[in-house]
Amino acid sequence: MRHLRKKTTHIIAYSLLISAIAVVSLPLISSTSPAILMIEDCSNAIDDDADGLIDLNDPDCTCELLSPESLIPNPSFEESTCCPTERSMLNCAVGWVQASEPTTDLLHPCGWTGWDAHLPPTPFPDGEAIMGFANGRVVPGFAAEYNWKEYAGACLKRPLKANNTYRFEFNIGFTNELLSPRLDITFYGTSSCDYLPFGVGNPDFGCPTNGPNWKKLGAKNVGGRGGSEWVKTDITITPQEDIYAIAIGPPCEASGANNTTYYFFDNLILADLRSFELQISEVNHPCAEDFTLSVPEERNLSYQWYKDGVALVGEDASLLTKIYGEGQYQVRIISEGSCLLTKAYTYNIPIIENVVSVTLCHDGVYQLGQTIIATSGSYTETLKNVNNCDSIVGLTVEVLPQLMDTVAAKIFQGETYNGVDQYSFNNAGVYDVSLMNDIGCDSLVHLQLDYYNVYFPNIFTPNVDGLNNRFIISGNQDLSEIKTLDIYDRWGQKVYSGVNELSNDDNGWNGRYQGILMEQGVYTFISTLEMNDGNLRQFLGSVLLMK
Repeated sequence: MRHLRKKTTHIIAYSLLISAIAVVSLPLISSTSPAILMIEDCSNAIDDDADGLIDLNDPDCTCELLSPESLIPNPSFEESTCCPTERSMLNCAVGWVQASEPTTDLLHPCGWTGWDAHLPPTPFPDGEAIMGFANGRVVPGFAAEYNWKEYAGACLKRPLKANNTYRFEFNIGFTNELLSPRLDITFYGTSSCDYLPFGVGNPDFGCPTNGPNWKKLGAKNVGGRGGSEWVKTDITITPQEDIYAIAIGPPCEASGANNTTYYFFDNLILADLRSFELQISEVNHPCAEDFTLSVPEERNLSYQWYKDGVALVGEDASLLTKIYGEGQYQVRIISEGSCLLTKAYTYNIPIIENVVSVTLCHDGVYQLGQTIIATSGSYTETLKNVNNCDSIVGLTVEVLPQLMDTVAAKIFQGETYNGVDQYSFNNAGVYDVSLMNDIGCDSLVHLQLDYYNVYFPNIFTPNVDGLNNRFIISGNQDLSEIKTLDIYDRWGQKVYSGVNELSNDDNGWNGRYQGILMEQGVYTFISTLEMNDGNLRQFLGSVLLMK
């Protein structure tokens, strides 16, 4: 909505020619005369009130910014009443409760930052705090608890209304494929905050819908790409009844994993679908000649497009007719006297940089743009890709001589070596493989495959008798260094941590923690080994401590 702003202009008296033969002098207007009102028109790309500010850059043209307000209180866990000093302290986060008997965790750098074996991906999506939860629990020496389910819950700021559509947008964090495999993230709701928490007194209760009063609102199958990372996703829901409280976490199905699987949540935005949809979206690829932008078209709404805060005169429809170069685009939407402004969309012409390595047969050639390449070297060319984007290609070419390749490699027993084209080798030995590579060159590969010589003890007796007193991974010259060796008791407590150790009797775990000999039982270890060929290998296993 436009606002009026008063500006004062001193008026200088002028002589006015009345006729060809008579001149009448007008009196000077006093400096105390009433001021002339100057109004900033917010849609004409002109500085109407001469204050050096045009359209949206002028405070006279202030609109309410369209941004989804989360109905979930404290959506990023930033507001807190205490600093978490250990696991299970989600209740430090304002507005959040432990929805289930198995408890979720609050992580914050002010105190507790997570399990050693389940470190969160960094940086966090929003702020310093996140929430962590498990789906299934496996404690060494105990039966696996596949129905161990941890949920966080909250009473909503305002209820979700029946038959209205909402979007739940959130970030989920993964450690790796083993500890955080793909998961059906599930969103549950209930008609009263009195039903939160659920399953009180029963850690085997499982998901909320195993009892009355709770309903599954939606789910999304989400996974990472194998490493430590955050993934942003959303669930669209239309509840059939008013929902006053929610719970989030794993699905009802048993996990089935052979280890504890663990995940992280942050930035949980739950709002009506319209507040998400009235945003700028792309039409066609940003490099396409007909690329443009749009907002959803609705009846009884009027639109005005802006670039860098200045109105694009004539662009008053939901679809921008063309793109006006790089910059920030916004749309002002007028509805029944209210003024709404979309979040800014930043348009930069994409320039894609690719680094390509090419191997040619001894008589082969490669064409890069208009250049024909037949010798080894580095080349650079700017091309247009299929979407009309500039693509700067850095090309490294290697021309192969006509020689036989000899490959020496090692594997652990039970592994498969796949380093020679499509062939697989499961046993040590010498192999001659004739093949044609993917660029059509005939070659002969002489493979010398052997086993790494590394030994993982499954039992040790720290009784100071001089025999088998330490748990240490050993090997011959194949094993260069034990980069890390972490050992945990059945409760997940780290009892030993070794770094950059050599395989000898002076290293490894002596069975003690803080000088005290540990109880007899099974302990889990995670170790990263550096082999003499430079490869780093990670292993997860267990060892029996006997007294």
